[in-house]
Amino acid sequence: MSNQILSSKKILSITMQSLLGLGLFASYTHAEKTITEKLATITVTATQTEHDQKSAPASISIITQEDLAKRPVYDLADALQQSAGIHINTSSAYGRKEIKIRGLDSDYTLILVNGRRVNSRDALTSNYSNDFDLSSIPLAAVDRIEVVRGPMSSIYGADALGGVVNIILKKPSEQLETAFNYSYELPTEGDNGAIHKASAYIGGSLIENKLLANLVLEGVDQQAWRSEQSIYKDTDAAEKRKGFSILSNLSWLINDNQTLDVDLTHRSDDRKATWSNYGLSFPTNIQEMDRTSVGLTYSANWNDINSRLRYYYENVDLMDNSEIITNLYKKTGDIQQTNHTIDAQVSGHVGEQHLVTGGAEFRKTELEHNQNLNGSLSLNQTAFYLQDEWKLDRLSLTFAGRFDDYESFGSEFSPRFYSVYQVTDQFNLKGGIGKSFKAPSISQSDPTYSVLACRGLCQVVGNPDLEPETATSYEFGGVYENDQFYASLMYFDNDIKNMIVSDSWRAGYRPNIMTYTNIHSASVKGVELESQYDINDALGIKLNYTYSDGKNKDTNQELDYSPRHTGSMNWDWRVSDVLGLNLNYQYIGSQMLYVPAISKSEKSDDYHVLGVSGQYQFNPSFSMQAGIKNLTNTKRDEVSRSIDQILMSRTAFVGFNFKY
Repeated sequence: MSNQILSSKKILSITMQSLLGLGLFASYTHAEKTITEKLATITVTATQTEHDQKSAPASISIITQEDLAKRPVYDLADALQQSAGIHINTSSAYGRKEIKIRGLDSDYTLILVNGRRVNSRDALTSNYSNDFDLSSIPLAAVDRIEVVRGPMSSIYGADALGGVVNIILKKPSEQLETAFNYSYELPTEGDNGAIHKASAYIGGSLIENKLLANLVLEGVDQQAWRSEQSIYKDTDAAEKRKGFSILSNLSWLINDNQTLDVDLTHRSDDRKATWSNYGLSFPTNIQEMDRTSVGLTYSANWNDINSRLRYYYENVDLMDNSEIITNLYKKTGDIQQTNHTIDAQVSGHVGEQHLVTGGAEFRKTELEHNQNLNGSLSLNQTAFYLQDEWKLDRLSLTFAGRFDDYESFGSEFSPRFYSVYQVTDQFNLKGGIGKSFKAPSISQSDPTYSVLACRGLCQVVGNPDLEPETATSYEFGGVYENDQFYASLMYFDNDIKNMIVSDSWRAGYRPNIMTYTNIHSASVKGVELESQYDINDALGIKLNYTYSDGKNKDTNQELDYSPRHTGSMNWDWRVSDVLGLNLNYQYIGSQMLYVPAISKSEKSDDYHVLGVSGQYQFNPSFSMQAGIKNLTNTKRDEVSRSIDQILMSRTAFVGFNFKY
């Protein structure tokens, strides 16, 4: 342990000296340079048609490659956590994270890759975490990330009740591109926790003007981290992880109007962690998960009519050898979920004022589970949607609706109306209303499906009488943008019916078997502010703030894991044409957390996280990034630590990037 501490102090010292040294050196070579590009202006996620950020019929944030390059970003969670309306919530006792939008649970956030859903929520053996981890997408493969805050069931169907996160990957180009990235992180307190990550990218033309391809490889080695913050010192605050990813895209330019794309994604994850089972035992959780997807997309553009026909396949293969589960079922968990999806879409102008988009989707889910479902289950889903974007001088109206038919519970219709009024060239008023839904998952609705809960002391079984959750959502506000300044202020109100919750232990109520129920109603309302100001050619600042009031309307109690106040600040300083510095700050307000040991929710204190980083460009091909996360070494309070929600201590990092 002493050697580890000495090593941590040495790395911290070197990192700080590097940042100071780079600053002193650059002061002699200062040359004015325009600050990194402003937010990208083109987005496609809100309507599946192109819009600029200000006029898009939704509340949207865009994270560009330039944003990712100048921040201390490890995975998708790091990339998103300082966006307006976003709260990254700890989903397990050992470091996995989930995306919450506008105070709603992560199950209400639909994750897309290139417009295709990737999360499969039923490959589970327990409720201690989700089956899709945010580190699964290599950032080396990311072109940009689009975040749509607010319900989008009118286009995407279930699971988009809170919002959508669309990760758009790099497309190959005619020009040969290569890149290599390596990064190293080490907490300065606790035992180990070192993270090594390396990635490589190559892309270009295989046949000029005809066949393009790219390939991304990424490997991650994260050691388990133990912290003095843990109540029990023999438990892991962050799990041991080993991961390997392959992403590839092949694009055949058939002619000027037609393209055929084939893409492949594979992620292999091995995870191991020791955690506390109420201090009575210290079981080891071991998981091995492989996630593979293959997509085939045909796109055509004829006389301003855009069409797309797509098939994609996704397979999730999980081996769970967690001690508690293995001891209960007397066998290792073996789960496979396979999704087959076919969708088609056509978009074109009808007259001069209407842009009409229509589409259909068929999805087949097959689940094999050696501990549940009597072995296997297969379900089908069909959907149709239609959207009309009507342009009337300065007023734009969007009407959309989607019909979903589920084999398991029936049908849902999700309409949406949104308007954008251009008051001036710089200022838009926007707002709308929509109905959205979230279907019960297989694990929630099938009575033969049970997951381990209460840290192994109870089980939660599916309830076939569950109703889908539905929500009526409103938002309105304004967006202002000029050459230096961007700001968005929005009010939102989500009224949710039949919210699905898991039963839980409480005083005098500790059954061995529990189920899921529908809360009659809940509401989440609030205000969010997003702004960016380029002070001059070298200085820029981004500010975000969200107020979110989430309540169970039946009991008038706050929703758990939903802080009322969150905010962030990013300060970028282009010291010279070769050096950039970044200061980032995040505030997470107090929130209610459910504490199983006492069978009730308690309020956790607010906390602050500060980070600093620097980027130095040695030459056009080679750059270095270094900095410190959690500079002030902030620690969560006793309530958070009692449920193993532990904030990583002060962490030094350094990375090297090469591209050609």
